[in-house]
Amino acid sequence: MTASATTRVVIADDQALVRSGFSVIVGSAPDLQVVGEASDGAEAIDIVRATAPDVVLLDIRMPGMDGVDATRHLVAGGDRHPRVLILTTFDLDEYVYEALRAGASGFVLKDDPPEQLLAAIRTVAAGEALLSPGVTRRVIARFTRMPHQDAPPELGDLTERELEVFRLLARGLSNAEIGQELFISETTVKTHVTHILQKLGLRDRVQAVVLAYQTGVFEREPAPGG
Repeated sequence: MTASATTRVVIADDQALVRSGFSVIVGSAPDLQVVGEASDGAEAIDIVRATAPDVVLLDIRMPGMDGVDATRHLVAGGDRHPRVLILTTFDLDEYVYEALRAGASGFVLKDDPPEQLLAAIRTVAAGEALLSPGVTRRVIARFTRMPHQDAPPELGDLTERELEVFRLLARGLSNAEIGQELFISETTVKTHVTHILQKLGLRDRVQAVVLAYQTGVFEREPAPGG
């Protein structure tokens, strides 16, 4: 594998043993390279500026600047910001939802198997979001209990097909699953998803899920067959 194909990773966790453990796991993969380690959010931001990583593994709870505030700073850097993958102990952590709203591309549990962590890094590095169907259901449940925000006017720019794709995307379906549901190719789904994100000014699928349930846009529609 060439150097240009290597995914550069920064790891931020306030516990040194946890941080070094993740560093060993990530460093063991031939296509991944740990380019920096940080003990809090502020240090992570400084290291990101110095090393320009592709992905930041960011502990959600740290002293000083936590993972939520660090995520906001990292994604505020324009188009060329690293993808943020949140590390957490509890998947129902209140902080996780705030990090997703702030721009994180997904999260993994600290006790997930090593191969799952490596797959998650590769997924977000490739520009995809990481929300399993089970996690998406929890996000949906969380946001449906919150007061709805106004839907963006750009929603009216979506075609009927794009709205269908958006609805399934918001349910946590993968491109392949959406394709099966709508009887279209996975490549076509990917094109639709790209157009949806562009039209709505969203970074990735996580932001699309958040938007759908913050606005309740699909809740106002009748259920199929209803």
